[in-house]
Amino acid sequence: MKQRTLANEVEIVGIGLHKGVPVKMRLEPLDSDMGIVFYRSDAGVTIPLKKEFVVDTKMATVIGKDGVVISTIEHLLSAVYAYGIDNLRIVIDNDEVPVLDGSSSGYCMLIEEAGIKELDKSKKAIKVKKMVEVTTPDGKRVCLKPSNRIVYDFEIDFEHPAIGKQNFHFDYSIEEYKENISRARTFGFLHEVQYLRSIGLAQGGSMENAIVLDQTKVLNPEGLRYDDEFVRHKILDAIGDMALLEYTMVGEYDAIAGSHHLNHLLTKKLYEDESNYEIVDLEEASEQAVMFEMAYAKA
Repeated sequence: MKQRTLANEVEIVGIGLHKGVPVKMRLEPLDSDMGIVFYRSDAGVTIPLKKEFVVDTKMATVIGKDGVVISTIEHLLSAVYAYGIDNLRIVIDNDEVPVLDGSSSGYCMLIEEAGIKELDKSKKAIKVKKMVEVTTPDGKRVCLKPSNRIVYDFEIDFEHPAIGKQNFHFDYSIEEYKENISRARTFGFLHEVQYLRSIGLAQGGSMENAIVLDQTKVLNPEGLRYDDEFVRHKILDAIGDMALLEYTMVGEYDAIAGSHHLNHLLTKKLYEDESNYEIVDLEEASEQAVMFEMAYAKA
């Protein structure tokens, strides 16, 4: 199993969810062991994708350095992480990643358009060895558990007739990600959108790039892509947030009402104790390597 990057550069122009301004973004290949880095071309600042550079998790995952930030990175990173891309330079000319249609399916298409290139050095993964969890007094919980597979389990429970209680179990493969996770859109409630716009946020949000709900129903005329699209999008977000681990995670992610903030605390807590994890060379760890080969077979 070798490290991966893109075979070619690829560029896209889109709208940022919160500021509503056009953003140009280019994905560029990088060599082995260079990791994933963001570059704000308008400010001349490089921000490595590391948990230490997370500066905000209230409405989205935001990284920053020297007063320069890049917001709403989770949908792009979800696709990048799902496709096993280890090395990538993301060049962006504003402070927010394009929202596209509110899912990560457009980024999957972008990655496939660019193509995937295997590099010369062995791929590494972070294998969870002990259960690590973060909980809140109101019952929210995120945790990582040991497993030889990559699994995401998520549960949500909203007091809303169009959502209610939803669970989804995701066994990782690229094909399963494309079919069952990548198309799930972000969602918000009409009263929240109105408030966010009053404070200068969600300026680019619309029913073209989000599921919008009033007090009783989904307002989008086309309806939902899946009956449980809401919980599937939560898994999409969680995969993007786990990209902050810097290596592909081998283990089980389990959440009840998880959030960007709890995911960030979870990545930090995993790294607090070296007995919680192991960095695995996949060329040396045959069991994980076979699993990854199968997961990537149709990429």
